Amino acid sequence: MTRLMMRKMKDNQTGTISAIKAGGELGRRIRDMGLIPGRSIKVQGRAPLYDPVALRIMGSTLTMRNNEADYIEVETE
Repeated sequence: MTRLMMRKMKDNQTGTISAIKAGGELGRRIRDMGLIPGRSIKVQGRAPLYDPVALRIMGSTLTMRNNEADYIEVETE
């Protein structure tokens, strides 16, 4: 298992969230979106300039900015 920040994941790569490194309002907002440790995610794709990133989580598609994805640590195979 390799740990990396979500921003570094490639398209169609899957992983499990291992930690949220943001605190305060941003950390709460990330967790409110359903991005919590132990949850499986898949990078579905990226915009032409690589920001934002589209994630597949719990059967839904979620988009987030790369500066927010920098705070999410993921374990990949």
